[in-house]
Parts: sequence; C-alpha cells; structure tokens
Amino acid sequence: MKILGKNKKAFRDYEIIKRFEAGMVLEGWEVKSIKSRNFSLKESHVSQRHGEMWIYGMHVSSWKFGGSLEEMDEQRPKKLLLHKKEIEYLIGSEQRKGLTIIPLSVYLERGFIKIEIALAKGKKQYDKRKKIKERDQKRRIERDLKSLGY
Repeated sequence: MKILGKNKKAFRDYEIIKRFEAGMVLEGWEVKSIKSRNFSLKESHVSQRHGEMWIYGMHVSSWKFGGSLEEMDEQRPKKLLLHKKEIEYLIGSEQRKGLTIIPLSVYLERGFIKIEIALAKGKKQYDKRKKIKERDQKRRIERDLKSLGY
C-alpha cells in the first residue's frame, strides 16, 4: 500500500469513530493526476445521493500532458464504491446528530486507487486545547527523563 495523500485536518478537527475503504470511479486523466499526487482532500466531504456515496470538494488538478481543459472538471463529484451494507450503515449513522463522513487518505493498493473514509464526530475547541496540553506535558516528561539519564 502506497499512500498518495492524507487529510491532516481530519485528525485535528474530528474524532474518528469507524473507518472504511472505498474505490472511486475516476476518469483516465484523474488517475494520472492522482498517481502523480496532484490532488487535495482539504475541504472535501462525503455524502449520499440516491442511495450512493459521493465525494464532493476533492480537487484533482487537470492533467497537463493531454486532453482538452474543457473536458477536465477539477471539482467533479466522484462516486465511491462500497458494499451495500456499508452504505446503509453510513447513511443511517450520518443522520444521527453530530456525525459526518470525511475522507482520510488516498492510496494505491495493487494498482487500484482507494480512498479511506471515516465516520467521525466533530471536536469542540476545548477538546483540541486539551489534546495539545496533554501532548506538551508528555514531551516535557520525556525530555526531563532523558536529561536524568533514563
């Protein structure tokens, strides 16, 4: 598995509840751009339309070595390929208060481009500050133990 890109904001802004692996329906130029890492998951989200899961806001830069620019829609919604039970679970969970579906990473597995999505709950501002404080305390303790020779 070769990771092509991550959504770093997702781990800071959301508490991950459950992860899923999905395929994507892509056009040829999109595959080439994603493999050359010319895409962004920032500000992208997953939602359902007509009983199918779609990713919106994923920016895939147009392939500069071929094709006409009019045919290349960089913000085109992409259909996600999931099992029916997974889709039903996600739709049911999304309708609960406070839960959302976000993309975490895009990677290459056995020649196929896959996306890891997650069912997540938004973090509050005080949760983020608490996590930062705990991380700083842990670093300080490790630094003090290292200076004492442990």
